[in-house]
Amino acid sequence: MYPNSFKTLIEELKKLPGIGPKSAQRLAFHILSVPRQEIAKLTGSLLSVKDNINHCSKCFNLAEKESCDICSDQNRDGAVICVVEEPKDLIAVERSRGYKGYYHVLGGRISPLEGLGPDNLRIKELLGRLESGVLEVILALNPTTESEATAIYLTRLIKPLGIKITRIACGLPIGGDLDYTDEVTLTKALEGRREI
Repeated sequence: MYPNSFKTLIEELKKLPGIGPKSAQRLAFHILSVPRQEIAKLTGSLLSVKDNINHCSKCFNLAEKESCDICSDQNRDGAVICVVEEPKDLIAVERSRGYKGYYHVLGGRISPLEGLGPDNLRIKELLGRLESGVLEVILALNPTTESEATAIYLTRLIKPLGIKITRIACGLPIGGDLDYTDEVTLTKALEGRREI
């Protein structure tokens, strides 16, 4: 029904995460409707990201230089490292403005079904960083079964080093309703309860 170049664009857009056939079609029509210079800016920004973005040599966050802005900030607390799965998780923690230490991005989580084991993550690099005066490691991993396995694995490696290891709390969101909460979330909320 569509010309070949348009069909090809739709097929390429469908490869993006979260983009199904209908969304890809809507995006393709939008691309077709905007001026050529807008498409040139989009194309240029895509190529610029591929050419200029790499991983920080210390924490593996996204960076345009050897070190990211967070690792370059000398005002942060060097005694604490917050471990996250991906750079997007680091950004989520930073947005809270409640954490002032450094980070370590694992690059995923242990997931045998996806063929990801401990050797596929940046665990060796994390252990190397712990030798420089780190007193606490905060595990800010997503609340999934794979992340739970990753947390257990990391705890077994880090605890013998005498470093305090903590996890962010899991539970009910503000404004949540108990009746609509799944069992796992409610269990975690009960386990993480604290005295008031």
